[in-house]
Amino acid sequence: MTRPIETAAPLSMEKEASFRLLFERHPLPLWVVAGDSLAILATNDAAVEKYGYSREEFLAMKMDGFATPDPAAVEPADAERGAWGPERSVPWQHRCKGGALLEVESAWHEIEFAGRGAVLVLAIDRTEQKRAEERAREQENMLNRASDAIIVRNLEDRILFWNQGAERLYGWTASEALGRCTVDLYVEEVDGDAEEELLTRGEWSGQLKHRSHDGRKIVVNSRSTLVCNEQGKPTSVLVINTDMTETKKLESQFLRAQRLESIGTLASGIAHDLNNILSPILMSVDILRGEIKNPESLKVLSIIEGSAERGAGIVKQVLTFARGVEGERVLLQPKHLMGELAKIMAQTFPRNIDIQSNVAHDLWTVSGDATQLHQVLLNLCVNARDAMSASGGSLGISAENVDVDEHFASMNPGAQLGAHVIFRVSDTGSGMSPETMERIFDPFFTTKEVGKGTGLGLATVMGIVKSHGGFLSVQSEIGVGTSFRVFLPASRDVKATEQREAEAGIAAGNGELILVVDDEAPIRDALVRSLQANGYQAYTAEDGSDALALYYERRAEIAVVVTDLAMGGMDGIALVRALRKVNPDVRVVVSSGHFQKENTTILSGLGVHHFLDKPYSADKLFRAVQGALGKVES
Repeated sequence: MTRPIETAAPLSMEKEASFRLLFERHPLPLWVVAGDSLAILATNDAAVEKYGYSREEFLAMKMDGFATPDPAAVEPADAERGAWGPERSVPWQHRCKGGALLEVESAWHEIEFAGRGAVLVLAIDRTEQKRAEERAREQENMLNRASDAIIVRNLEDRILFWNQGAERLYGWTASEALGRCTVDLYVEEVDGDAEEELLTRGEWSGQLKHRSHDGRKIVVNSRSTLVCNEQGKPTSVLVINTDMTETKKLESQFLRAQRLESIGTLASGIAHDLNNILSPILMSVDILRGEIKNPESLKVLSIIEGSAERGAGIVKQVLTFARGVEGERVLLQPKHLMGELAKIMAQTFPRNIDIQSNVAHDLWTVSGDATQLHQVLLNLCVNARDAMSASGGSLGISAENVDVDEHFASMNPGAQLGAHVIFRVSDTGSGMSPETMERIFDPFFTTKEVGKGTGLGLATVMGIVKSHGGFLSVQSEIGVGTSFRVFLPASRDVKATEQREAEAGIAAGNGELILVVDDEAPIRDALVRSLQANGYQAYTAEDGSDALALYYERRAEIAVVVTDLAMGGMDGIALVRALRKVNPDVRVVVSSGHFQKENTTILSGLGVHHFLDKPYSADKLFRAVQGALGKVES
């Protein structure tokens, strides 16, 4: 930039000779310029050598012929009146003869030259400095555009550079961070081994746990490099930190998914065995109920039946969480669920908990799986019970009809328009903080003590509600209590279909021959006894190969084949395919403890329309057989 002109007194002859000698030999470009016309009166060898013009060419030029103010630094007012003159102070650009532009800082001094007023102009080339500054700015801009946090600190841990990526990751601005120590800003704990390795090997990389300005936990992949000067002495450390927080969350979710997959595989195996155990129990109960007349014995029989059904329900609940089983969808009257729920709570919950039930008498029906919806409501009630203090409290359950309109749906993600039944479970317990409420539906998250909760309950509740096309809302306040609302799509009919079907009853068989195929002897025996007790005849086969051979021999007599899906050797699907080749019109009922969607799709494609979920009662068996015979809808 131009420095202010200094006014000088006239030179004596001796001083003028000294001036000329200094002028000619000065290492920097110099010019003497006429103050009134800017004509160049003299120039030195350094100017000739640097700019490429000959002395004669310079003397034929004016100063503004190759020197102009830097356009980027000239204000509009300067452009109008010119940037020349002692009062101007702007950067300059000088053009060499070959066309190259030099960024110049200029110094002007008023002198007397050859008896006239003139100006001595000295040019200091700042081109390389400007380029270095520009490169530094470009590098800084590139570093700021990087998504990673790039930090330079000295050996005393003081921050020397802090890019915008670091600002975004940690929440500290560069002005706040510069000069401070990393342990004050984001480092939770200094890793002494890492520091030692950095100083020994010159670099280190690994995963670290950091914190942000607002206290948020951050996981980063960190790479540190020791920076040395020309003498090889360490001067600073370059640190590049990549945010891995979300990636770690995804990894954690993936591991959870793997665990759930393992649970699902284990649950499927357990469910198969338990269902094979429970099926003969339930079918035998129906047989014994027709034979036993003693009221006390019938009560014991009801207890056995209830326990077996509860065991079957638990198996279904595990499969629902682990594999997302949809369950059996039928029209249900919610007031029956609520009545059973109130009865269970009255019998099992502490007496100091005041249970209040309020169920509308004209509730609409919902389409769903009774066991799953019972699980949803019971889980919410158990959580409400556990939220109470030792002195007890109030627990309310209610159900009512509601029409969800556009305004309500817009405020509740996942909500659909139309008729719904609302189930509400509220308590006067400890309540939850906003932070806890954000995580209550996460798998394995629980606020209960070790051994008192798995963290699967509300995750399962959410899965079941969504699978039924519904949605959830929750309100809670510390010290006041919590209220859950479950919205399920409803039909405005108040009478459940399954009740009407149950009232119709099932007719007895008329001697039809049923082929029973199952690899479990107790199930085969129970099926045969149940069928024979209801007017059917039965043959049995312990696997698919035996069944196919028997059917081939007596295909004209066998009316229906009741087969298990999972069997060793030839399974149920392979058996159905083989039977279709023998008789395209064969009537088949398939049973399983765990129907996967792909299996039911394949079987439906093979013409199978009647399925039995193990364990099943004799009533469901008879309904499925008569459905296959075309006598009722199963």
